[in-house]
Amino acid sequence: MNDDTRNLILAIGMSLLVIIGWNYFFGKPTVDSVRQTQARIESTPAPPSAIPAGNPPIPGAPQAGGLEPAMPGAAANPQASRESVLASSPRVTIDTANLKGSINLRSGRIDDVSLKAYRETTDPKSQNIVLLAPIGSEHPYVVGTGFIPQAGSSVTVPLPDTLWIADSSTLTAEKPVTLSFDNGKGQIFRRAITVDNDFMFTFADTVENKGAEPVTLVPYARAVRVGKPKTDGYAVLHEGFVGVVGDSRVQEYTYDAIEKETRATKTLAGTSGWIGFTDKYWAVAIIPEQDKAYDASFSSSGDALKTYQTALIEQPQTIAPGATAGFTTRIFAGAKVTKTVDDYQAKFGIKNFDLIIDWGWFYFITKPLFWIIDFIYRYVGNFGVAILIVTVLVKGVFFPLANKSYMSMAKMKAVQPQMTAIRERYPDDKAKQQQELMELYKKEKINPIAGCLPVVVQIPVFFALYKVIFITIEMRQAPFFGWIKDLAAPDPTNLFTLFGLIPVDPTQVPLLGPFLHLGIWPIIMGVSMFIQMKMNPEPTDPIQKQMFAWMPVIFTFMLGAFPAGLVIYWTWNNLLSVTQQGFIMKKAGVKIELWDNLRNMLAGKKTT
Repeated sequence: MNDDTRNLILAIGMSLLVIIGWNYFFGKPTVDSVRQTQARIESTPAPPSAIPAGNPPIPGAPQAGGLEPAMPGAAANPQASRESVLASSPRVTIDTANLKGSINLRSGRIDDVSLKAYRETTDPKSQNIVLLAPIGSEHPYVVGTGFIPQAGSSVTVPLPDTLWIADSSTLTAEKPVTLSFDNGKGQIFRRAITVDNDFMFTFADTVENKGAEPVTLVPYARAVRVGKPKTDGYAVLHEGFVGVVGDSRVQEYTYDAIEKETRATKTLAGTSGWIGFTDKYWAVAIIPEQDKAYDASFSSSGDALKTYQTALIEQPQTIAPGATAGFTTRIFAGAKVTKTVDDYQAKFGIKNFDLIIDWGWFYFITKPLFWIIDFIYRYVGNFGVAILIVTVLVKGVFFPLANKSYMSMAKMKAVQPQMTAIRERYPDDKAKQQQELMELYKKEKINPIAGCLPVVVQIPVFFALYKVIFITIEMRQAPFFGWIKDLAAPDPTNLFTLFGLIPVDPTQVPLLGPFLHLGIWPIIMGVSMFIQMKMNPEPTDPIQKQMFAWMPVIFTFMLGAFPAGLVIYWTWNNLLSVTQQGFIMKKAGVKIELWDNLRNMLAGKKTT
């Protein structure tokens, strides 16, 4: 085996390792889970004794005033339907262009939010995505604000079972709602709630002190979800606790990782920023006033059933007799639409709020790439077509480099007889062979590694496109043409079921299942890769020839479970590469071997 053969085998082996590693770390652990990425978050129903009787304490907050009272319906029937739990308490209806739900007057918090524009599947009759759900239902997820009395204080504050009075029965983008509670001891609590037509609520909490003595209260806000949410399990995607506090970089903790912290709690402190929970496409974020210092925490509590909480507390406020004080908190509860998130960041000056979308390590490539795709989409109306156009643009950007690469490859083919002669002249002197070959490369101005450069420089682009297709909600359930109804999901067809004729699911086969999802587009991609390889002369070395022959097959199976949008991109990129390479080879006067290779293969002839 000569050095060129060894190097080729090494290069192909490394490529396979990259693809296998990509599939293991970034691909779906099981194809079955990929299909559920468009479904709502689900968690295992809790046993009747597992639902906590009250709210978990806020780490770092003064523990006075009773934050742990029982909440009606919390333990009575934890598997009650969401509808029955909602009907058990008085409510203010939420109705905007994008949201529907209600505010629980029994606690003054939001525990019922559904997203009007998003459904669990591509079926237009499927259920709307449910984001928040009340305590006592199957998957509790609530968010709210309030005051905690300073330690040793006897002031009565609203509790989770406090009944508030509302000045309106409906909250809309045009009509705010104010809740009020008189503790009967001289303090009147008010909560003015507004919402826009997207996903941002604003809570303005105030306390009017009509008593004879000053009172000191600590403002807080928190989001609580009961039971561990089901996550997609991708290494490339973060789901769980997330936030930016002060000058810290983005903080990301999974539900399992928070358990490893001391007392299952991570504390932060700073001025500006936000904290919350993020899922693949949805998020709840608590956003304090950006010029006020606060302490934040991510925490987990409970044994049989975990309760996860992200919370913040601000500096204590002392309200003199006859005075009024308060604080304002914004609460994002909705879909992570890129433009909407960016607009909120600019409008309210929220520090790094765009990082609530997991753009990844290649942020500087991923987000601009999304902007370009989204810009083109506005004109063509199809994200798949936009991806095809962006592929052409990327090819254009790298054309000078690819041009040099293919010209170098063409020159390599032209001097092949001279290279063979050198190897025959010094069959036993490898050092002399390499010396003569390098002289030949220098004389003919050939870069022997130029063929790898277009692939290497496009790896970050490929990774960024993968992130864009996988994480952005704009790509969720975005159709292409024909049977591709969701570019973010794998091709739904499968060769091993004869494209639906055989009622089996080969993807459930242990170990090999993820590689048995072989749809039409992955097959087309494999054919395009096969054609691209046949553009070049067949290797004379039998090992090289076998590896080249199996490469398209291996890649076809590897990419079968990848998002359809990515497979379409790769296919289109291959076809453009074939066209570009053919043009350059013809220009350089080098024979294109495609047709001869195909004829020889069909005729069963050996290449000479």
